[in-house]
Amino acid sequence: MATNRPVALVTGASSGIGKETALALAASGFTVVGTSRDTSRVAPLDGVTFVGLDVAEDTSVTAAVQEVSERFGRIDVLVNSAGVGSMGASEETSLEQVQALFDTNVFGVMRMVNEVLPHMRAQRRGRIINISSVLGFLPQPYMAAYAASKHAIEGYTESLDHEVRDHGIRALIVQPAYTRTGFEANSAKPDIPLHAYAKQRLAVDRLMADAVRDGDAPTVVAKAIVAAATDAKPKLRYTAGPMAGRARILRRVAPAQVFDKQIRKMNQLAG
Repeated sequence: MATNRPVALVTGASSGIGKETALALAASGFTVVGTSRDTSRVAPLDGVTFVGLDVAEDTSVTAAVQEVSERFGRIDVLVNSAGVGSMGASEETSLEQVQALFDTNVFGVMRMVNEVLPHMRAQRRGRIINISSVLGFLPQPYMAAYAASKHAIEGYTESLDHEVRDHGIRALIVQPAYTRTGFEANSAKPDIPLHAYAKQRLAVDRLMADAVRDGDAPTVVAKAIVAAATDAKPKLRYTAGPMAGRARILRRVAPAQVFDKQIRKMNQLAG
């Protein structure tokens, strides 16, 4: 069923940012394919076709991208929205837990990109939009593994963009701040909790829960993603919402000592 409309493939589209992005792209004239690990549990979305996909599985990624290409004849936009969170001190988090996090947040993005790029190169056009975070450029105590995964996405995407531009393709970054999703509740907790970090971990957990509750609506992030997908001259980075914009300015202009003190103050850390 080839289509003349641009086709957007959105991972993690069953909830949160991915869901709102799929709906916003459909409203903007895209044929939208959303993915979920279990499509039987996904409520229907207007204008969105769902396919099963686990970004942490090579064979699943290959099959899903092949299905989209065969059904629709093109892939114009890839939005890598699937992701998982992780809370807890670095020492409390096993390498096995970190590897599982990276398998979705980093290697899952790379799997999707490597499968989609041949289709985009053949078309001589396409946009790859990777969802980073303000934690892709800010530190966050008690979320070191998650911040590392988003820092990795920043470096990967910026480098990728230079590689694919000659082929009519752009790789772009969207940076949300705290967003009203199930992020905090669904984040992995440390698998080797240590008493030495317990009090401060709980304090940061409460701060994160409050920040997410008072954060931007997922529609704010979806709007930034649609802009990245449709702008005639796209920017490499799009901040989503005023908080993300302020955070990026703070990181860029604040003296190192001032910035360091602000991070500690925000997270109720002594000194």
